[in-house]
Amino acid sequence: MMRGLVLALALLVSACGVVENASDGTQMVVRGDQLILSGTITSRTPANFARVLAANPQVRTVVETQIDGSIDGAATIEMGYRLRALGLGTHLRADSVVDSGGVDLFLAGRRRTMERGASLGVHSWRNGYREGSSYPRHAPEHQMTRRYVADMLGSDAFYWFTLGAAPSDYIHEITAAEIARFGLLTQP
Repeated sequence: MMRGLVLALALLVSACGVVENASDGTQMVVRGDQLILSGTITSRTPANFARVLAANPQVRTVVETQIDGSIDGAATIEMGYRLRALGLGTHLRADSVVDSGGVDLFLAGRRRTMERGASLGVHSWRNGYREGSSYPRHAPEHQMTRRYVADMLGSDAFYWFTLGAAPSDYIHEITAAEIARFGLLTQP
């Protein structure tokens, strides 16, 4: 009896897409013209993101709530380019805490807004035991994210800032002055 109940629950959850979303580390909920995003971006997130957007063409803004980062930088960049190509905005609520790869995704918004109280946190990336900040500026390891940041903001200055802001095992909360300096918001 209990086994049958568990199987029925598993089938129901699978039919609703929750298992797949849970396995990618993110939760996506559509409310009107907003896609509310939370969790950790993984290699499976872009496909789920595309599927949710295709099923909800009314979405105009991606609202990031609690994003602790990404375990796949290429996946984050793929999502960012898709978000930008669709002309979507990004928004942070007053209670949003968005770190690392979540900040990279935030940059993709054509219109980027945040409420007072929201937090953006950055740090260097790490390749095995080596910090991203230790690679020479011309190293190929920088190119993918450096180019992405330049495409989103018109300059790669913010990318270089993130490398020096904090080592990979810490988070630097970006100040209002830094947000303004790097043009992270399209509307203050």
